[in-house]
This record gives sequence, structure tokens and C-alpha cells, in this order.
Amino acid sequence: MNKKVAIIISPNYKNYAKNFLRECIESVRKQDYQGEIKIFITDNETSAESVKLLQKHAPEAELVLNLKNDGFAKGCNDSMRQAILQGFDYIFLVSIHSVLDKSCVSELVKVMESDKKIAVAQARMILSGENNLIASMGNDTHFLGFGFCRGYKEKWNNQITEIKDIFYPTGGSMFFRREALEKVGLFDEEYWMYNEDQELPWRMRLNGLKSIIAPKAIAYTKYNFKTSIKKVYWMDRNRIISILICYKIPTLILILPPFILMEIGHIFFSLKNGWFKSKMRVWRYFLTPKTWSYLINARQRNQRLRKVQDKDIISMITGKISHQEFDDWKLKLINPIFDFYWRLIRRIIFW
Repeated sequence: MNKKVAIIISPNYKNYAKNFLRECIESVRKQDYQGEIKIFITDNETSAESVKLLQKHAPEAELVLNLKNDGFAKGCNDSMRQAILQGFDYIFLVSIHSVLDKSCVSELVKVMESDKKIAVAQARMILSGENNLIASMGNDTHFLGFGFCRGYKEKWNNQITEIKDIFYPTGGSMFFRREALEKVGLFDEEYWMYNEDQELPWRMRLNGLKSIIAPKAIAYTKYNFKTSIKKVYWMDRNRIISILICYKIPTLILILPPFILMEIGHIFFSLKNGWFKSKMRVWRYFLTPKTWSYLINARQRNQRLRKVQDKDIISMITGKISHQEFDDWKLKLINPIFDFYWRLIRRIIFW
């Protein structure tokens, strides 16, 4: 019996659907998968105009209408909850600015059926119109919480041909097993946007589940990283949340010295680049009692799910930040130092 697949188009907001939805939906309709596929779309800050547009381009989709812009994490969760309630076996989160190869869903189902330990898979993400340049072959996590795409803007040259473990998939292509979501939960809505796609697979990995890249499944994306770099508050705040709620306490103690060094460097960098106020906003967030309460509860949630120790995960966490959009002399200077420190403390971690 073919498995039922729910495709969750990442939340519409303002002109996203107008700019990107038509091509995305057409690619979903062309899928060669023989089982049931149903589309769900959350419309954040919905309006009569946006609903009319969504119904025009995707009349077959089930719409979830949010009066406010509730963010990426909750917007995705709202549609995923409906898919779970309706009993779909797999839930495929697809970015609205992506176009799927016709066999994408079939390849992802095939991979998921091969190993019940796989909680989430990612398609090979290629930059649309960029002469076969990679957008993401899975995402890496730096030990201080920074997340970045593996292989970004490298030429695709059959680097991998079979499934491979990754630390986490990019939020634009996450093919979830329903049972895994029921077991560990959905995106943490405190994140609002950015790094929620890092924390959920990390939580799954703590529970003994896996994330993989499926290179034979292909999606093309128009995502522009440079536009998202402006969202420094969310990326900086959320990467700190991830390490605070996912690591064991002794690991947090060991990474404290480079964490402090990085924060000092961040302050000077923010002053130079005009986002000092955003950096101070991050620290105001962590100095409020409401945040302390959230962090305690989120940490307890993640640690209760834990079946795997830090020592079994840290080999997948890197000491280097390797991304073309962060390629300056200061990073080149500090990368070897941080990488050496991480390699050193990995030998110490036995918990």
C-alpha cells in the first residue's frame, strides 16, 4: 500500500505566493509518485486578497488562515498538525520558492522506507538558474550553534550518490516521518524563524533518530541567502537557544571560553556593520525571567527525550564555519583556533 504524503508549502506572507507559488504548485502536480499527495498552505497575516490568490494558484490545497504573522515555525506547525490529524504517513515541508523534480517525492519515500531510524530526509537542493550550483547538501552545525549549508555554491559533480547522514536538513526541504514528529514534537515556536530546522532534528538525534540527505531527490530553489542575512537577531538569538537546550551541562561549561570570545568579537563586528542594536536585543532577550522559564522548560523537554549522549553526537558537529557568505579575514583567522579547541575538548567529552 502506497504511503500518504502531505506537502506543506512554507507559510505564505504578503507577496510570497504572488512571486513564487505558481511554479512550486505546478512541480507538485507533476510528481510521479503513485500514492496520495495533499497540499497544505498556511497563510500568515491572511487577507481576502491573499486567500483569493492562493485559491487561484492552488485550488486543491487546504488552507490554514492566520490573522497575524505568527512566524515560520508556527506557520509550518499549523499545517503539519492538520496533516498529522488526517493520518498522513509522511510530511514534506517545501519552501514556497522551490520547484521539485518530478521524482522528488518518490525518491524520498523510497529512502524513508529503507530505514525506520530515519526521522527526516532532505532532497538535494540546487540553486535555480545557477548552472547546477548547490544550495544545500544538508546543513552543518558549528559547536557554538551557527548553522550553514553544506556545499553552498559549489558545482554539483556527483559528490555523493547514496544517502548520507547529515546534522540537519534545510528548512526548505524536510521530509518527516509522522511517527517521529508524534514522538518528539514539532518546531519550537519560540524560534519564530531561523534555526528551528536545526533544533528539531537535533532533538530527534538526541532520541536516537537520524537525518539524511537523499541526493537522488532533487529540488531547485530561488532562495536568496543575502536577503536573510539581515535577520541577524533571529539567527544569533536562536543559535544560542539551540546550544543551551540541546547540550549537556558539562559540554556547555567546556564551550564557555570560546563562546565568550565569540560574543566579544560579535560586539565589535556588530558595531562595524550596523547591527549593534540587534546584538543588544539578543542579550536583553536572555536577561529576562520569561526567557529563563522558557529555556528551563525547553531544556527539560529535550533532555527527557535523550537516548544518545553528547559524545555520540559531537563527531557530527564542526569546529569551523565554512560558508561562502561568511568568508572574510577575521573568520579565516579564528577558524583554525576554534577548530583546534573543539577537536581538543571532543577528546575530553565522555558523557
